[in-house]
Amino acid sequence: MDKFRAMQTFVEIADAGSLTGAARTLGSSLPAVVRALAAYERELGVRLFHRTTRRISLTDEGRAHLERSRHLLAALQEAEAALSAGADHPTGRLHITAPVLFGQMYVAPLVTRFVRRHADLRCTLLLLDRVVNLLEEGQDLGIRIGRMEDSSLVAQQLGQVRRVVVATPALLRAQGTPQHPRDLQRMDCIRIIGHRAGWGDFQENGRVFQVPVNGSLEFNHVWPAVQACAEGAGFGMFFSYQVEPLLAQRKLRLVLGEFELPPRPISIVYPHARLLPARTRAFIAFAREELTRFRAPGA
Repeated sequence: MDKFRAMQTFVEIADAGSLTGAARTLGSSLPAVVRALAAYERELGVRLFHRTTRRISLTDEGRAHLERSRHLLAALQEAEAALSAGADHPTGRLHITAPVLFGQMYVAPLVTRFVRRHADLRCTLLLLDRVVNLLEEGQDLGIRIGRMEDSSLVAQQLGQVRRVVVATPALLRAQGTPQHPRDLQRMDCIRIIGHRAGWGDFQENGRVFQVPVNGSLEFNHVWPAVQACAEGAGFGMFFSYQVEPLLAQRKLRLVLGEFELPPRPISIVYPHARLLPARTRAFIAFAREELTRFRAPGA
């Protein structure tokens, strides 16, 4: 059997989430895909998918084999590309993950522009507000906000963001402009469900501290909280990118800037690999070029 073709079929089934979707992507018939998968499982001596009449899902062995297969196929594609004039021509499928709001505001438009530039590339963007395990969840790249803790990943910093306190001009006139974070204890503050009672960290004279705050509004997502803040419902603490358009429109104003913690890095991360596919290298370069708005002066 053609193991390379069988491995490609296996990966496409996993990516598409169905035998029919894989057949469509591969330009093959459904019976041919079913036969190829069955033959590959016999060859390996393991079942790669749980299959019912309604759904298909990876087995534990399938999940482990999927990541090895991705790396093998990527390495083979790169080796072939290096022998041709199109060595730097991105092709294939790219999987990217990012935080939800940052992804909606900046990464999704970035990915759209990138794919429109490269006709032979397909891209899947997964937006989740949790740390995604790239290897276990089949992601090639991730956009992360904050300091890296996973030493198994390579991180290239794209820029940085701050945690800022904001309010509308009308609210500042009504409740006064806080001069110290402790002043927020007597003011209406919008909170995000799941955040700790301190609401946010501040610093003063090299010491980090938290301020307990109260207010009449809580949300489990950031964007409704931003909108409520922009309507004057309370003070809000957000990442600077989340309120950047409203600050530019002067609908919100920054307060307590001298008490902010140092900026947090925005990084693009990917697994350690000696050989990155052209599509991965191209997207990293494109992201570094496009996200200059988050780069500090002189960086």
